[in-house]
Order: sequence, then structure tokens, then C-alpha cells
Amino acid sequence: MASAGENEARKLNHQEVVEEDKRQKLPTNWEAKKARLEWELAENEKKKECAAKGEDYERVKLMEISADDADRWERKKKKKNPDPGFSDYAAAQLRQYQRLTKQIKPDMEEYERQREECGEDFYPSANSLLHGTHVPSVEGIDRMVADVEKQIEKRGKYSRRRAYNDDADIDYINERNAKFNKKAERFYGKYTAEIKQNLERGTAV
Repeated sequence: MASAGENEARKLNHQEVVEEDKRQKLPTNWEAKKARLEWELAENEKKKECAAKGEDYERVKLMEISADDADRWERKKKKKNPDPGFSDYAAAQLRQYQRLTKQIKPDMEEYERQREECGEDFYPSANSLLHGTHVPSVEGIDRMVADVEKQIEKRGKYSRRRAYNDDADIDYINERNAKFNKKAERFYGKYTAEIKQNLERGTAV
């Protein structure tokens, strides 16, 4: 018959097994989420305390940060790569648009002159009939042409011919077939390597 000590040990062991099972069923990032929630609760408490005392929470928070930590965070911010790379064509198009609009330098004198000329029609409403009345200036058109030509020139630099390798085996009949063979090799090369070797040796069945 089991003693009281054994029963107690069995009970504790069962509890530990249950606890471990619970821990394993939790998501992998549970610890981080828990820490984040605790931090948010502490921050909310601090905000309430500051509001009760009539202090500015942001100011109090900044006073608690050491100069070393602030410096480290600033360096970390600067180090971040602003270029996220290619994800899809829509994102690339948006980046291109933002880059081009950022470098546009508007002619403020021309803008003010147009605003005076148009009067109330400068900010059109649903009843305004302005279609076809605006004629762009020659300088504006020249600026746009120069910008487009610069874009075309930049685009031309990205397209380059690949270097020709004299030592590579010739397994193609024309340029198009060479590209197709390279693509096929890239996708299926690891599966067809043995067959290729057998054909070269002359031992293919």
C-alpha cells in the first residue's frame, strides 16, 4: 500500500505533467506576448498616475530614459535599411511614384500667379467648368520632358547583356534556345544530371 509521501509525490508529479502540457499547447510567441501585455498594463498605470498628478506622461517617460539608451536607439533607427527591395509590381510602381513626386520642385511664383488669375475657380467645385481651359507653360513641358528623358536614361543602365562564356558547352542552336536551355537547367538540372552524364559517356539505355 502506497504511503502518504508517495501519494503526495504522485500528485505533484501529475500536476507538473499537466502544467507542462499546458505550456506546450501555448503558441511559441506566448512569452513575448505576455511580456508585452504586462508592459502595456504598467504603462497604462503610469499614464493614469501622471494624469492624476497633472504631469505630461511623455515628458516623464523621456526623463527615465538614460542617454546611452537614447543614443543606442537613435543609431538603431539610422541603421535601418529604407529600401525594402522588390515584393511585387504594384509596390515597385508606388515606390517609383513616391520617388518621382519627392523630387518635383514646384514653381511657387507661377502657382501664385495662376491662383490670382483664376480667382474662385482655382479651387473648383462640382459646378465649375474648367475642363480644357488649362494650358501648361513651355517651361513646365520642358521640365517634364527632361524628367522623362532622365528616367529613360536611368532605365537603360539596368538592362545589360550577359557576358559570353567561351568554355561553356554549346547545347543550343540559337540565342532563344540558349535562354530556354538555361531556364530548363535551372529548374530541372538536379533531376537530369545523371541522364546527361550517361548520354555523354554513351552508357545511356
